[in-house]
Amino acid sequence: MATIKDIAKQAGVSPATVSRVLNYDASLSVSDETKRRVFESAEALNYKKKINRQFTGKKMAVVHWYTEQEELNDLYYLSIRLGIERRCKELDMNMEIFFYDNIDDIIPNEVEGIIAVGKFGTKQVEALVNINPRVVFVDHKPDVEAFDSVVIDFNHATKKILDHFLDTGHQNIGFIGGKEQPRGERTPKIDPREHTFVTYLQEKGLYNEANVFSRGFSVKNGYHLMKQAIEELGDALPTAFLVSSDVMAVGSLRALHEANINIPGRVSIIGINDISISKHMYPPLSTIRVHTELMGETAVNMLIERLEGRTIAKTTYIATELIIRDSTK
Repeated sequence: MATIKDIAKQAGVSPATVSRVLNYDASLSVSDETKRRVFESAEALNYKKKINRQFTGKKMAVVHWYTEQEELNDLYYLSIRLGIERRCKELDMNMEIFFYDNIDDIIPNEVEGIIAVGKFGTKQVEALVNINPRVVFVDHKPDVEAFDSVVIDFNHATKKILDHFLDTGHQNIGFIGGKEQPRGERTPKIDPREHTFVTYLQEKGLYNEANVFSRGFSVKNGYHLMKQAIEELGDALPTAFLVSSDVMAVGSLRALHEANINIPGRVSIIGINDISISKHMYPPLSTIRVHTELMGETAVNMLIERLEGRTIAKTTYIATELIIRDSTK
């Protein structure tokens, strides 16, 4: 397992800077470039290299639904992108990265396919297909009959967390979550984690609407939502929280620390994603491991299949693992 010293050496910064960056220390004044080096070094040191056949000369466009600045606030997508980059490097494939606001810069006759990372609205999907009909979507299923997709079964992942909480004696369970709104769409998508949380606990007779808090996916929102839960619920604060992303868990843990609430003695927390910073939090975060690098690799492999003649669309689900660390009993 990579240590903070390992990350610091690769990123060219001090261990103290790495620690503060990984914990999203709001008082730290460093450039976005420094943050990016730290995050990318942390991801790179967790990566296990694979070797496969070569595809010299092939070029693909990787389109990210976030801006570069937004990507720094959600390492889930950054990690997927790095998986794509590594796989392309292994295969000697050329690639160029675009963000949602510069799709028009893609030159159609220079790319043989597109990997689209994130949630894209209907108009954006149409724009991508007009550039090149070979599009593989990652973390999104716009049309399973028409497009290849690489996704996670977040419904099953959510049930794994809830089953663990129930098996360890928790009955009063809370939810801290986010909402995602595809570019160009007026309403947020229904988040499968929140939907499954509600329906599964309703089936068990344990659902309490007052325990559900959701906004956008960010450290800041995780902090404010947990702070809101602490203030509104008081002594009725749940003994366990499912936090729908690890970056939100960073903020949630900070709010609990500020309120002198013991973790996991009073409140247990489990996040989702197992991004590289999760093991470096205090306490180390229990989480659902989403194999983001494999999602990126799989997208590249699926695009290659298209280049080699596959015409039938397919959807690939990547399995997840429950990782128990010190933030939960």
